[in-house]
Amino acid sequence: MFILAFSQFLMLIIFHTTSGYNYTTNYITVPVDHFSYTNDDTFELKYLMNDKYWDVNKGPIFFYTGNEGRIEDFSDNTGFMWEISREFKALVVFAEHRYYGESLPYGKQSFDDNKKLGYLTSQQAMADFVDLIKYLREDALSTGRRPNPVFAFGGSYGGMLAAWSRIKYPATIEGAIASSAPIWQFTGMTPCNDFYKVTSSVYRNTSAECGLTISASWKAIDNVTESDSGKTWLTENWKLCKPLKNSDDVTQLKYWATDVYVALAMVNYPYEANFFASLPANPIKEVCKSMTNHMEDDKTLLMSVFHGLSVYFNYTGSADCLNLSAFSDDIMNGWNYQACTEMIMPLCTNGGEDDIFEANPWDFESYAEYCENRYDIKPTTDDVEKQYGGKNLKAASNIIFSNGLLDPWSSGGVLKSISSSVRALLISDGAHHLDLRPSNPNDTSSVIRARKTIKHWITKWIFDYRYRK
Repeated sequence: MFILAFSQFLMLIIFHTTSGYNYTTNYITVPVDHFSYTNDDTFELKYLMNDKYWDVNKGPIFFYTGNEGRIEDFSDNTGFMWEISREFKALVVFAEHRYYGESLPYGKQSFDDNKKLGYLTSQQAMADFVDLIKYLREDALSTGRRPNPVFAFGGSYGGMLAAWSRIKYPATIEGAIASSAPIWQFTGMTPCNDFYKVTSSVYRNTSAECGLTISASWKAIDNVTESDSGKTWLTENWKLCKPLKNSDDVTQLKYWATDVYVALAMVNYPYEANFFASLPANPIKEVCKSMTNHMEDDKTLLMSVFHGLSVYFNYTGSADCLNLSAFSDDIMNGWNYQACTEMIMPLCTNGGEDDIFEANPWDFESYAEYCENRYDIKPTTDDVEKQYGGKNLKAASNIIFSNGLLDPWSSGGVLKSISSSVRALLISDGAHHLDLRPSNPNDTSSVIRARKTIKHWITKWIFDYRYRK
């Protein structure tokens, strides 16, 4: 069931970079359960903070709503917040999401059973953030003056939380920058194939032949691996760490390749980057260089595909073999559970003209069976819509939804402005939350303009906050 695995790409691609930003590491005690009176347990929520440029009297609080991972990783990859903090004289805060990083309500036992895991929800996480903001504002409140305005920032799932925090807690969050936030990638809001249509368009627009080669490769893999000798050939020529022994292994290989194509579309940045491994600038161009003839025989075609995929897993040539399990991570303990509860995002592939992948329909019944077997829970598909309004955002305000159109997750994003203060900001040549990343000499004009637009709206929101009656 590769549909579940794809959900990890909300965040995992931002790992393994370092920035050198300075901050203090802090902890605040918060309730495990914010919404009932039956559980008095508490835990320590981690947050990072820098007040170097903060004007405590007038400066805003820039608050990153952490998503599914160590908060240090998001701090390192959200250079835009750091870069504008001096200009706005802002306090910079990165809050870790419960059940990720060090913020484990029940320590190493946090994932042991449903009773403990049941407190892993977006609602509980946002309540943690509200408690932290209240704590940070206490000194200001004690002087009798109006507290500093808070602006939530977030990318991907963190962007969803930023937007939802503004919607749910408008008295606490004055505005939100929600980058690459697929708040509509849910049942009844977005067709399940749109995600893969966007992914496919990135390859097809780079090279039509590249798209055709990837499309042809799935059948070629099946043809070659029909025999044991074919499995051995593919194992040796694709330099797999573990040999292909049966059809399940072949299926895993194809799922891995699909994941890689998605990940590369998400990190198709105009400069070199370091994620699971080093990647060149505009990596999809590099991937497609070897995929020039989809009419080749199966083995020749598969070698051209392997050379393309090598850009992802072995661009520097340092990898001894291809590990199909490279995506596994402790983070998935939490995210897989969320993907079986609130974050059920229907994804499907049609193949053919629609996308470059094998046809794989969305099957909620099978998905639900998987979740019941693993977590003993019965998934529903409308929790997010009931909690946050779905596509009915007319009552919302002060939210910027920014999306790079090269990003597969833009399929579930807000691509048209809802009102004068809930704005869609499109970055034509941007990949996954490129606008939140540190500025780079190779940044395109579209992302530079997007960052200027975001700063304009923050300035306006601060003015409105200070001077409205």
